[in-house]
Order: sequence, then C-alpha cells, then structure tokens
Amino acid sequence: MTRHFLRDDDLSPSEQREVLDLAARMKQDRFSERPLEGPQSAAIFFDKTSTRTRFSFAAGVADLGGSPIIVNPGEAQLGAKESISDTAKVLSRMVSLIVWRTHAHAGLEEMAENATVPVINSLSDDFHPCQILADLQTIREQKGELRGLTATYLGDAANNMGHSYLLGFATAGMHIRVAGPAGFHPRADIIADAERIAAETGGSVTVLTDPAAAVAGADAVITDTWVSMGQEAEKAERIATFGAYRVTPELMAEAKGDAIFLHCLPAYREYEVAPEVIDGPQSVVWDEAENRLHAQKALMAWLLKESK
Repeated sequence: MTRHFLRDDDLSPSEQREVLDLAARMKQDRFSERPLEGPQSAAIFFDKTSTRTRFSFAAGVADLGGSPIIVNPGEAQLGAKESISDTAKVLSRMVSLIVWRTHAHAGLEEMAENATVPVINSLSDDFHPCQILADLQTIREQKGELRGLTATYLGDAANNMGHSYLLGFATAGMHIRVAGPAGFHPRADIIADAERIAAETGGSVTVLTDPAAAVAGADAVITDTWVSMGQEAEKAERIATFGAYRVTPELMAEAKGDAIFLHCLPAYREYEVAPEVIDGPQSVVWDEAENRLHAQKALMAWLLKESK
C-alpha cells in the first residue's frame, strides 16, 4: 500500500517515533540514507511562496540521492487545464514522490487517492504536518522524551498550525494547549480527533482564551505569524485582535524556567513575539528551521520504504 502524509495523524504514535528516530540519525550523518539514488525525481509543487519549505525539500531530495523538480504557480496544468486526478496518474509514472504546498486540503486528498507514489502535504489551509515533525524533533533534542511534556501554542488557533499542533503533539503523548480569542479556536472535529488520540497516548488537549493560563508551567511556548498569506488586508484588525497573545518576556516567565520558544517563521518582531524572546536564550527557532530538512528527509525515506 502506498503511504501518504497529508495530516499529522497519518502517522501512528509508533510510526511518528520511527520517523523522529530516523531524523535524529540522519542529522548526525546527513548522507547516510540514499533511497532516491539514481537519481530518482520528486515533483514539488508550490501554489504558495516559500523559503524554508522550498529549500528543505529541494536540499532534502538531493541529500537522499534524488533530483527535485520545482514547479511554481502557472508552470503546470495542475488543477487548471488538467485535473488533479489525471496529474496524479501521470506523475506516478515519472517520479518517486509528490510534494505539494497548496490551499485547499481537498486537492491533496484527490492527489493521494489517484497517486501510486507517496504524496506529502508541505502545507495546506488546514494542516502543516511537516512543520510539526520538525518542532517535535527540536523539542526532543532539548527535552528528551516527548511524552508527558506540556506545550502551548498562542495566537490564531483556528489556522493550519493550530490544527496540526493538536494532532501531532497528541500523537506524541504530549499535553497540548492552544489559546486564542473567541472565534479563533480549532475546528470541533479536529479537537475531537486530537482528544481521541490523546486518550490513547496519555496526552491531553486543552483549548483556552487566557494566554497566561495557557502558558503556566509549559515546557515549550509556540506562536506563529498573525497575518498569513492572503490576510494582508486584515492586518490592522488582526494585530488588534491578537495583541494579548504576544509572546513577551513577561509571558514567558509564566512558563517553566527552562521553557523553550518556537516559531515556524517568518516572524514579525513586536507583533506576535518580542525581540527579546525570539532572539533570546530560550529561543530554538534556528534549530527548528534546520530540522525541517532532517525531519522531512526522514519522512520521505520512511514513506518510500513503507510504500515498497
């Protein structure tokens, strides 16, 4: 059976650990795994601009012995003159992996339903599961065992990051708290899925509005930009809405003394995070950014192995 990675819970708890263990080994020996030797090719579609996703996947495919084929908006017929299902069937005969950074999650599902090679969600409007693998790798490097740790995500908890933190961290057996203003909480079905997973792994899921209560005693504090792509016209309104969720030194002081700070980047200092936090000693955002490379390489190698 071909394995895909569209949502964080496409990996079971044991599978997630396997991928993270492999990521740790590959970080120590960057060129140890060469499943794309040949080179085989990977199709990497970008419907949205990117820095970390583009470089980590392109470099990662090359590290694995393969050749990345980057496709920018307007450079292919995908979803326009040619259906997603037809594209999936054609590409499956030419490449070994399909990676897609897009808008509607339904497109990724259609791609996976028709592809005979692994399909990876490198970002959709609903989920950002590759980022969560990198975050878990980063937290594990700093804290050791993930199970039982408490992490807090602050800001727009209704976005793809809020959804993926619930699912991915619950899968790891962590206690995940997300906090945002009323009207900016995760979808009810995602909360229910995360709660079901947490009941199996020993983790927990908590949705709050009070940022201080959410951060209290946390091992990791996480935020994201308040103004994502396509929301630029709402910038002033969103800054006003999320102002209480800015991660300041005072808010970080509510977490554990050895708490770490994560941000998936790009970051906007003085909006969602104070410079003293993101550029301070508790910040691990640069390790987190690097780990996109290692976590995604491990994911690709694992999916290729399982699909064979």
